[in-house]
Amino acid sequence: MRSSGDVDEVPAATVEVSRSRRLASLAVLSASLLVVTMDLTILNVALPDLAADLRPTATEQLWIVDLYSLVLAGLLVSMSALADRWGRKRLLLAGFVVFAAGSAAVLLADSPGQVMAVRAMLGVGGAMIMPTTLSLLRSVFVDPAERAVALGVWAGVTSVGAALGPIVGGALLEHFSWHTAFLVNVPLMAVALVAGVAILPEARDPHPGAWDFTASALSIAGMVGLVWAIKRFGKETSLADTAGWVVLALALAVLVLFVLRCLRRPEPLFDVRLFSRRPFTAGVLAALSAMLVLAAMLLLLAQWLQLVEGHSPFEAGVRLLPIAGGGLLSSVLAPLLARRLGARAVLAGGLAVAGVGAMLPWLAPGDLAYPTAAAGMALAGAGGGTLAIASAMIMSGTPPEKAGSAAAAEETAYDLGTALGVALLGSIAAVVYRARLDTDALVAGGLPPDLAATAEDSLGGAVAVAHSAALPQLADQAADAFSRAVTEAGLVGGLGMLAVAAVVFLTAPRGLDLTTQEH
Repeated sequence: MRSSGDVDEVPAATVEVSRSRRLASLAVLSASLLVVTMDLTILNVALPDLAADLRPTATEQLWIVDLYSLVLAGLLVSMSALADRWGRKRLLLAGFVVFAAGSAAVLLADSPGQVMAVRAMLGVGGAMIMPTTLSLLRSVFVDPAERAVALGVWAGVTSVGAALGPIVGGALLEHFSWHTAFLVNVPLMAVALVAGVAILPEARDPHPGAWDFTASALSIAGMVGLVWAIKRFGKETSLADTAGWVVLALALAVLVLFVLRCLRRPEPLFDVRLFSRRPFTAGVLAALSAMLVLAAMLLLLAQWLQLVEGHSPFEAGVRLLPIAGGGLLSSVLAPLLARRLGARAVLAGGLAVAGVGAMLPWLAPGDLAYPTAAAGMALAGAGGGTLAIASAMIMSGTPPEKAGSAAAAEETAYDLGTALGVALLGSIAAVVYRARLDTDALVAGGLPPDLAATAEDSLGGAVAVAHSAALPQLADQAADAFSRAVTEAGLVGGLGMLAVAAVVFLTAPRGLDLTTQEH
């Protein structure tokens, strides 16, 4: 037994620590994850002020937003493998330093290009932190029952962090400049660094293979290309984009080469054979599909609350809290329910509940109103909170020395699911919005065609045109069209979630109990 004060390196994939130190480790890992997940959404609130100050072009704005997730996706596999070899605690602490340094560097950024560099640096830090928190939990909590509860807390923090981003960002921007959306990370990372040094034990793969530079390059190129192509389709809101298809085809080809290389090596950079385990595959599929719907709901409802309901960014963030509240509650209850009902029933049932939540605005009679949206968000969040079971499925049966590969798979599922949700359901919402917004009569009445095209491009564009051209009827029509777009995108996402719930139920083994034994 290692005492709570012993923080020397342990060259093993699991470590034995006291209960108090395990709980303290969970607190440190959850707090650091909260900061990183907040950063995924906080920029959405700060971007208008940033754009007004630095005046980036439309392309530069897209890169400022996208670079974080592109770098994060590209480095997840390599950073997870590095943590297994170099030490999970060591890489996590280094990630804290990189994330804090990138956040502080915003004070020196006075051009769009420099802000892009900051976002890329934050992506590097995030890739060092996010999967390592999960693999360290696998190392510290060796008891499956305890681990299931710890993973429930981890999943709940993930949901809360994404929802808190707009709230924290909105509150800061009411009093300070856009720089504070970055600077808020610095003291939080400093506290996490000190606590991590004092509390976290070290763990790593005791017999790591040689570093595969070719596989690392393939994983980075393939994942960056895949996420970029998905985001490209979402922004173009059309599948008829040649550049998107070319990059997608190249990315998939590179990822196939990566998989084949990993299958041929005895100690691969990423152990793709983990997908031969049915619980692992079911957990990854559940994580990807749940994030697809939750990310799209957050994006569409945030716009609806601000541009249709007229709330400020902070007020909109507060009204998005039902999705985090539902997720936090169910992530804690899910392991307890799994003991009574079985893991696959709870996870598949949770996905079905999330699907119903996404469809609720479409199922409810009349126009979309906040009480209906809030109920839908609470149900979707509650369903998404059962991803605590998905995490347990992914991590519990994974050999301790392969925890990095498992963590990389889960975090990649989260990242891809987020990108797919914005791209697919966002595109569906855009198509419905354009179909329901009829500007022909306004053009016949004298509205210039270019302004009509701007109104059809987005709800924000329609609101701006309505204000500048003194056309309140255009704003009303656009609001109605966007409300219908939100409900119909929710219908598609909800039906998809119900289908995935059935697949997960059939894929996960019957009688799977994650709280009493390893699988």
